[in-house]
Amino acid sequence: MTLIVRDFRAQDADDAQAVTRARRASIPFEVTTPASLLFGVRTANPAKKYRLLVAEHNGEIVGTAHVGIAYDSTEPGQSYATPQVHPGHRGLGAGSLLLRTAEEHLAAEGATSVYAWATDNPESRAFAEKRGYRPTRQAHFQRLDLANGTLPPLPELPAGVELRTAADFEADPRPVFRADAEATSDEPGDISMAFGDYDDWISHTWNNPLLDRVLSTVVLVDGKVAAFTAAESDGGTRYMSGMTGTLRAHRGRGLAKLAKTDSLRRARAAGYTDAFTSNDADNGPMLAINTWFGYKICATEVRHVRTLV
Repeated sequence: MTLIVRDFRAQDADDAQAVTRARRASIPFEVTTPASLLFGVRTANPAKKYRLLVAEHNGEIVGTAHVGIAYDSTEPGQSYATPQVHPGHRGLGAGSLLLRTAEEHLAAEGATSVYAWATDNPESRAFAEKRGYRPTRQAHFQRLDLANGTLPPLPELPAGVELRTAADFEADPRPVFRADAEATSDEPGDISMAFGDYDDWISHTWNNPLLDRVLSTVVLVDGKVAAFTAAESDGGTRYMSGMTGTLRAHRGRGLAKLAKTDSLRRARAAGYTDAFTSNDADNGPMLAINTWFGYKICATEVRHVRTLV
């Protein structure tokens, strides 16, 4: 038996396909494509010290891990690494080797803390605890059956409210950036973010091949961005809400629900059959909205942290 961990080969098309298959098997409630993997590796900010690690067992890719420094955090030294192993190849040591390799890389780059997600089951929790990780918070992944479920009708728009798509802002995405920055800064989480670099946002959010600008809805109030939902898709059947947010001055008016209604209806019309989303367990308002749409929790993850120094 040969088990190794190596770096993803961005120049190898077969590697991108094999890693995509492994990640889809290990985390089926996310959207992954070969193009998105290649994009992440080729465009990573140098300060991120990013590596996409791959575990091979007898020449077959059985696990992966995204590894990097949270360079946009307000607290230096924060980092992340979450091993994901194909369900059919667990128990071989791939997760342990991926995590150990990730920790060595991060420590060498000055990381002081590593954050990692673990599926909320006894085996995964024990794996994390054995390696010195302590739980911090939960997140729920949810699925909506677009093919057979019932979506609410699009309501009549209030005076001054308009619906656009992210594609309508391709000439100047800055208004969408400002809305994303404000909404993201209010998201609950362990790592506080300094969200203010427009060029970095363009490179890694706006230009991400998973972002479906046509299906992403932007709500305008009196001509200005007030709310949005960013849609990710695999170009086939899978749709995922990347981020939904409302500017502080417009909260409590149902604009996030309006944005999601519009986006989901257009996604179904375009042939998408499965919609996924993820929310922090403490994000009550967004969880309530998704329950209203008919989303069902399909998996729960627990974020863990380990201090390296």
